[in-house]
Amino acid sequence: MEFELFINWNFKLIMAKESVKARQRKREAMVAKFAEKRATLKAEGNYAALDLLPKNASPVRLHNRCQLTGRPKGYMRHFGMCRNIFRDLALAGKIPGVRKASW
Repeated sequence: MEFELFINWNFKLIMAKESVKARQRKREAMVAKFAEKRATLKAEGNYAALDLLPKNASPVRLHNRCQLTGRPKGYMRHFGMCRNIFRDLALAGKIPGVRKASW
């Protein structure tokens, strides 16, 4: 998702550290690499072999993070971003089909 962000407040306040985002990407790659092996070992019930796999190969070690900022809190699963960025993009009309509610 490529968006031009027009944010009128300090954007750095909600950005995650690059090292944290890199660690998350590394975990995602590890989970994808071992997914098939994990599934077969789990189906066989071979928990001893499952225990020998790397810790970061387990999907429970992943955390939902905003695609644009890496922020872990206030994550909106449907849009893949945190509430702060969602609000800014929605008000700017950058997310198709999203309008501000009025009743």
